[in-house]
Amino acid sequence: MNGFGSTAMELQVAYPHIDAPEGQCARLSRMPRIRVSQIVMDYLAHGWSAEEMCRQHPYLTLAEAHAAMGYYYDHQPQIDAEITAEWKAFQSKPPSDKPRSPFFTRGSPCRSPAVAG
Repeated sequence: MNGFGSTAMELQVAYPHIDAPEGQCARLSRMPRIRVSQIVMDYLAHGWSAEEMCRQHPYLTLAEAHAAMGYYYDHQPQIDAEITAEWKAFQSKPPSDKPRSPFFTRGSPCRSPAVAG
């Protein structure tokens, strides 16, 4: 009961530009090669606004950038765990195999790491 004599309903949030299949990384619906965590890394690494992300990545729409950030804030432990796992994998590579930054790595296969809860 919610104090008004009725049972509270569970709220389901839709992310129209995001696909998040169970056990996989959340991705853009229109461009499944682009993961939400990659968009979030631009925000975390550079402090870019959604508008700046779109200027830097012309393929990204403003709605997709905002949807990705909204998804991140609603699923922050999961996305942060994905970023941490990617960073650790990057750090474990020999120096000759590393690109300039893990933020340039695109389209790598991803399974969501288990998030302690």
